[in-house]
Amino acid sequence: MRRDEPVRYVCADCGHMTTTRTGRCPSCGAWGTLDAEAGPAARPRGAAARVVSAVDVRPPQRLSTGIGELDRVLGGGLVPGGVVLLGGQPGIGKSTLLLQAAGRVAESGASVLYISGEESEAQVALRAARLGVASDRLLLCCGNELEGALRNMKDASFVVLDSVQAMRAEGEAGWPGTPNQVRAVAQRLVDAARADRVPAVLVGHITKDGRLAGPMLLEHMVDTVLIFSGEGYSSYRMLRAAKNRYGSTDELGVFEMREDGLTAIEDKSGLYWNRSDTAVSGVAMTIALEGTTPLAAELQTLAGPTVFPYPRRTARGIELNRFQLLTAVVEKRCGLPCSGHDLYMNVAGGLSIQDPSADLAACAALASALRDAPLRTGSCWLGEVGLAGEVRPVTRLGVRLREAARLGFSCAVVSSRERAERAGGLEIVPVSHLDEALALGFSVREKETSI
Repeated sequence: MRRDEPVRYVCADCGHMTTTRTGRCPSCGAWGTLDAEAGPAARPRGAAARVVSAVDVRPPQRLSTGIGELDRVLGGGLVPGGVVLLGGQPGIGKSTLLLQAAGRVAESGASVLYISGEESEAQVALRAARLGVASDRLLLCCGNELEGALRNMKDASFVVLDSVQAMRAEGEAGWPGTPNQVRAVAQRLVDAARADRVPAVLVGHITKDGRLAGPMLLEHMVDTVLIFSGEGYSSYRMLRAAKNRYGSTDELGVFEMREDGLTAIEDKSGLYWNRSDTAVSGVAMTIALEGTTPLAAELQTLAGPTVFPYPRRTARGIELNRFQLLTAVVEKRCGLPCSGHDLYMNVAGGLSIQDPSADLAACAALASALRDAPLRTGSCWLGEVGLAGEVRPVTRLGVRLREAARLGFSCAVVSSRERAERAGGLEIVPVSHLDEALALGFSVREKETSI
């Protein structure tokens, strides 16, 4: 390195570059992670630039994992040479999911290499037998030496590494799990997967803060980042993509943990709807979208008088600030008094809704709780509500209406600005304002009651 050229230091955790060496990285705040970058003589020469139109591009022939929910979240399957990072809490089922996928791929006739740095051969084999995925084409390699395990990769069509924090790269300082080791292990697996055009999946641990353990650079090195999550009291598991270079990040995969492994849930709407025929005040239904998957969501609201000057507002499954905003709209635009009540809103089943199309259902449930009168039986509420009380259109209304018709709803309240096509026997009720929507919802119910 020439004397007139400044030395650059690179953070091992986040990749931040600086010309001043300090004990703490100014970007991520990690201590002792700044290392001097190699000089110009050690750097490889840049490749010649090419015109984009001259590059031969062929659609990748994806490898199916044999698990439909996993393939859908991945964007259609595994891409040759692509590397996937699967993260999740301990005991959530990461190893079980990948072992089942490895077994399905092996059953299709492809050879699979399963590398385990945390379990012995007997433990993995016992779990494979319990899951019913033991196969002659499923190769098992246990140990934390990465180079020795990758020698078995030449004839494999699919590689699973469990986990990146348990493996050790030769020639790198530190114990397995340290930032240098994690980065080196991931980089060597990425290089090997791309060189041999073999899809690979890395298992990563989650810290107590809910982020993937190890350097942030790890998530930039891989092509896809999947997060496997679930509640401790529930047997259901959710699979989402936080990053996907070869597909969408909006898809949701749902699995149920059973004694014989993970089972994909095809009809997800039943998870969050109890299908009760009894009309109850404070309950409204909507169809929310998780990626391309429509889900029937039940919004429940409870209103009780308060003696305190500051009424309580509690929301679970919907953002609290959004709930408070909708409460103000209902009180101001519809004349329903909310300031004298403690209000509680819950999305049944533990579903979390970020979709603004649930605004109309939330307002309907709130008005029903304040009036202590149930809404029309079989009604579905689809619309975004503005501060002026106007009901706005929602995205992909046709998909929502078809799902509502399939589930047996009798009518759907939508924005009058939508061009909604009739789906099955579903009645479409267009409204332009929240006050109009609530008047229709309650007036129909009052007529049914009087009859």
